[in-house]
Amino acid sequence: MRETGRLPLPLRKDGPRWSTVVAERSVLGVVHNITSATRLLDLLAVFEGDERIQVFFTRTGSSELDGGTEEFLTSRGMARISWQEALSQPFDLAVATSRGGELHRLPFPLIGAPHGAGYNKVLSREPGAGSREPGAGSREPGAGSREPGAGSREPGAGSREPGAFGLTSEWLVHEERVVPAAIVLSHDEQLRRLADGCPEAVPRAVVAGDPCLDQLRAGLPFRAAYRRALGLLPGQRLVVVSSTWGRDSVLGAPGADVLRRALAELPADEFRVLAAVHPNAWYGHGAWQIHHWLAPLTESGMLLPAPETETWKAALCAADFLIGDHGSLTMYGIALGVPCVLGAFSDSAVAPGSPMDRLGRLLPRLSRAVPLLPQLLHAARAQPDDPELAALRQSVSSAPGESARRLRRLFYAWLKLPEPAHPAATRAIPVPSPGPAAPRLPHLPAALVTTSVHEAAGGDSESGDGVTVRIRRFPATAQRTQSGHLADAHLAADPDDPDPRWPRSADVLLVPAERGLLPDEVSGSFLTRRFPGCGVVAVEESGHGCTALFDDGTRLRARWTARPAWASFAVAASAAYAWVRSGPAPLRPGARARVTVRAGDHPEAGLVEFTVR
Repeated sequence: MRETGRLPLPLRKDGPRWSTVVAERSVLGVVHNITSATRLLDLLAVFEGDERIQVFFTRTGSSELDGGTEEFLTSRGMARISWQEALSQPFDLAVATSRGGELHRLPFPLIGAPHGAGYNKVLSREPGAGSREPGAGSREPGAGSREPGAGSREPGAGSREPGAFGLTSEWLVHEERVVPAAIVLSHDEQLRRLADGCPEAVPRAVVAGDPCLDQLRAGLPFRAAYRRALGLLPGQRLVVVSSTWGRDSVLGAPGADVLRRALAELPADEFRVLAAVHPNAWYGHGAWQIHHWLAPLTESGMLLPAPETETWKAALCAADFLIGDHGSLTMYGIALGVPCVLGAFSDSAVAPGSPMDRLGRLLPRLSRAVPLLPQLLHAARAQPDDPELAALRQSVSSAPGESARRLRRLFYAWLKLPEPAHPAATRAIPVPSPGPAAPRLPHLPAALVTTSVHEAAGGDSESGDGVTVRIRRFPATAQRTQSGHLADAHLAADPDDPDPRWPRSADVLLVPAERGLLPDEVSGSFLTRRFPGCGVVAVEESGHGCTALFDDGTRLRARWTARPAWASFAVAASAAYAWVRSGPAPLRPGARARVTVRAGDHPEAGLVEFTVR
């Protein structure tokens, strides 16, 4: 497990002689997979700055979905030892955020905590459902900070229906002994479910709130900083699409097609889409494979952050809408008040009577028969004042803002150390830094563009005063059919796009400035020889403007005189195309027009001056 094959320096017999800092207490962080590791780091944050405490990490080998975990630990420089070595060391305390593995073999106190938004999942231990003894070969699939869970069943007292993973004797008791010395709960309601599932463990329960939710709420004032770091332009809206793992998740559900649909139906200049994919899906299939599957979407502008980072937290703080499933990220989004629609949901994967069960009954399911945007807007109107959702938001933590204080008090009591003098505080969510992204393509992506031209009463159609061109652009590669939202759309494409279907069918050809082609070099033969069906060729000029050559020989220069953040030469080209097509009379050389251009419903308008050459 370690390249050197030796114990970390502080654990060696001569360690104190060579160590720079000799800690007073040692803590073992028990890791099952990347998801549990990320939540574990949330908990261990209470030790930051305390040189009296040295933390080591071990892997239980209990998760079938632990790909990438060793690399995660190595990349962060986390001192680690094998599971067998961990069992033989005199640690003062262990902390685990999952129940899988042979935790009963640890010879020192263990604190167990959830690795999602509470305890929502149903999971049977192997071998044999209902076993009160964790078999040596038992393995836990490793759900996580975006865990499956939801249902619509209310178990009564004494119900024989399965309880939540982590709150039953099956996961807490070994040979009639409760394994954890302390069981961290995030909400008082979990005490009732713990009493139903494992009454002998109730005295060991500690309601300590949810450090992840506290961190998310503390991040809301920095929403603007997170949005800038994610590349959102002023006025754009962010749609986070969250997928847990498994066949019933957003990514795995047959026919769900949610990610592609979000890219296909939401105008690219007004919306950005970010996919938050669960580590178990990401590393279960391999990061390369996930990137490969989703390449057409990332090339169309979808953001796809690596799951081991905290970018998903920043994205939730920055989100305007959420499309979720039965994972914990959906619950956190609801707790933050983000309008949400369920893109997938597994009623059988969650504990009856859990908050996720209620979430599944309260949130609307994404309809295939209704356009996506109206469903999101309806959620934004209806959900803020929904009293049942308001109650659900309160079910994630019954100690909001207090988790750092309560967890630190618990840990230091078991370590028999006085707490640091400074107050316990919630860690800030880091501002996302640029990470591995989809390769930047050398050509412009093809887009289907809808336009409408309106002239205000009293406007001058010849000068363009009072004329507004409204444009919405949609990634062509994300479309399956030209459905209702693309009626009368024109196709804009790069003439050098290696996929021939786009330039061959394009109405507007876009030639970027970096291609080195000057406007005067564009001629009618260029148009008719290569692309006879094209209506206009637009060559980029400085300031995101262009010169457009129409199939009748008309040359039109488009120059932004008021340029919003979303402006581009591709928008200017489509605006010119729409304006010329709507004109009642031929354009005269030297004629000028000033036209307002809007990107759909984006609040900021642009102004373009058209000059006929």
